[in-house]
Amino acid sequence: MTGQDASVDFQSGFVTLAGRPNVGKSTLLNAALGHKVAITSNVAQTTRHRFRAILNGQGFQMVFVDTPGLHKPHDALGEELNHSAIQGMTDVDVVAFCLDATQQFGRGDEWVLSQIEQTTSARLLVVTKSLLAGTEQVASQMSAAQKCLDFSAALAVSALEGYQVSSFVEICKNLLPPGPAWFDPDKDTDQPLEVIIAEFIREKVLHATFDELPHAIGVQVEEMERDEKAKLYRISAAIYVERESQKGMVVGKGGRMIKEIGSSARQDLEHLLACRVYLDLRVKLRKQWRRDANQIRRFGYGQ
Repeated sequence: MTGQDASVDFQSGFVTLAGRPNVGKSTLLNAALGHKVAITSNVAQTTRHRFRAILNGQGFQMVFVDTPGLHKPHDALGEELNHSAIQGMTDVDVVAFCLDATQQFGRGDEWVLSQIEQTTSARLLVVTKSLLAGTEQVASQMSAAQKCLDFSAALAVSALEGYQVSSFVEICKNLLPPGPAWFDPDKDTDQPLEVIIAEFIREKVLHATFDELPHAIGVQVEEMERDEKAKLYRISAAIYVERESQKGMVVGKGGRMIKEIGSSARQDLEHLLACRVYLDLRVKLRKQWRRDANQIRRFGYGQ
């Protein structure tokens, strides 16, 4: 953080994206920034970090806090992610409650709203994936949420199509107080590079193994070196699974799956790092790591 002095006309603050799993928080975050910083998939627990991304605009700096989806936990990892998400709603200026237009409003949404009610932040209702649902369904979702909690503003968005994303940013900006720029303007996230790289790799594993073992996957960058002369990053990363049988699923027949994961991840990493990448992936076994709080923290999940 910089905490630089700013003019009285400058606005800054923190906007937390909160909601149940898979409501499109990370997709909305990427759309608001105009490029990919957070991974996405159709799998619950895709977001495992309390991820901060910085949007700088004319006269404002907005720090988005992308939180893990709030859910009923079944293991230590789930408990850690819930704790992280709830902590992400404290001491922020705006909490944007994201509600999936394609799913029925339910008890899980009510529970998330009960957590938001305990905060002192401005509240914004964001109905996501709105172009996939009819106008009646969007209106029904808005009405259900507004019966549970008062909101400063509400709107429907569809981030993949860019629908009302600029309006979302504008509303958030208007809810921010006057304040300084907390981060250098050339930063777009506070996450260490190694964490972002590990997450980009995990995203590709999730896409490749969607039906088999999404929650059992953890990724850690073990070595990273930049070769200035060759304009190349050499990255070694470990993909952790919980059972021996899962190693074969990630590696695939003849190594086909791990090669596909590596090729797909390398494309994203070369775009992220703006240079060529040599990526070495290995699959390792760490039994029941999701029940081990120490291992969860070593991965950095929930922080």
